[in-house]
Amino acid sequence: MEYLIEYGMFLAKALTVVVAMVFVIAAVAAAGSRVRGGRQPRIKVHRLNDHVDDLRDALRASVLDKAHFKQLAKAERAERKKAAKAAKAAEKAAKKQAARNDSSQGDSEQGSSGRGSEAQGSDAEKRIFVLRFDGDIAARDVDSLREEITAVLAIARQSDEVLLCLESPGGMVHAYGLASSQLRRIRKQKIPVTICVDKVAASGGYMMACLADKLVAAPFAVIGSIGVLVQMPNFHRALQRKEIDYEIITAGEYKRTLSAFGKITDKARDKVQEDVDVIHDVFKNWVREHRPGVEVDRIATGETWLGMQAQELGLVDELATSDECIVAACAEHKVYEVEYVIPVPAYEKLAKVASLAVDRLLLKWSSIPPKSKMQ
Repeated sequence: MEYLIEYGMFLAKALTVVVAMVFVIAAVAAAGSRVRGGRQPRIKVHRLNDHVDDLRDALRASVLDKAHFKQLAKAERAERKKAAKAAKAAEKAAKKQAARNDSSQGDSEQGSSGRGSEAQGSDAEKRIFVLRFDGDIAARDVDSLREEITAVLAIARQSDEVLLCLESPGGMVHAYGLASSQLRRIRKQKIPVTICVDKVAASGGYMMACLADKLVAAPFAVIGSIGVLVQMPNFHRALQRKEIDYEIITAGEYKRTLSAFGKITDKARDKVQEDVDVIHDVFKNWVREHRPGVEVDRIATGETWLGMQAQELGLVDELATSDECIVAACAEHKVYEVEYVIPVPAYEKLAKVASLAVDRLLLKWSSIPPKSKMQ
């Protein structure tokens, strides 16, 4: 027991020192950040073809003999050079054709495009832009998604494609409504959209997913939950027992219906149910509009399905992982991952590191067998 007391004192001292160091470093970093004015958000672009090639080459270098590896590399360099030359010739021919069309038809078609010279030359090599959305209840990733879509639409042609890797269990209606509206911007420009779901696209996540021209899901991904939920605890009876009054003054009959502390009336409950039903109807109509082959009344029960079941119901088009889609795209086209990076302050990074360190320490301590602790 004495050993446990000594170890506990040591652990407390160590944690105190760590926390103090974190606060000091965070304060210095925050002050330095204010002096420099802080880093600005920026767009980062990664060519995924290079990433896939690097993975393949790393394995080849380990598995193949040196002579064979060099021979393959030389042949592929020659093939890439040939393909680049052909692509350049095709692009040149497309520009000449566009120039001839402009001279014969005037500027009317160019004005209707509205996206400048980058939108011209639809016969040029297809490009695929990969975006990622990892949604929480408030759909906070929409802040990055909107900037990424703005960047892509600035240069994308109708012959290009957007591939969105989507993961979300759903959340607030207005937040996912905004996220879905961002995807509609791509559809309005008539640029094909493929959405890949590896784990889950439910509720608000499926609201976004059904905007895809092609919706792909992993066989065991969770799909659906076309329903609406409102829930909150109510402490009215507990307050009454403690003789605590709660009063709220409003103008407008339905300015406040349900609250955590007020008495819930049948009239207020009926009004909330009416609002939930209206939102559900709007959700169902949204799915009908974008997935016309789905029997909405059959699947709009709030249930979820695995990817294989969802395909049978028409909720998704194909079964595959996002990795399969990206690797297949890299084999035929230029693929770029576009990411809008919002810098995280230094003190938040330090706090996260400290939190992880404490979690690991406590986990390690809790995993020690009881007999060892009592020695």
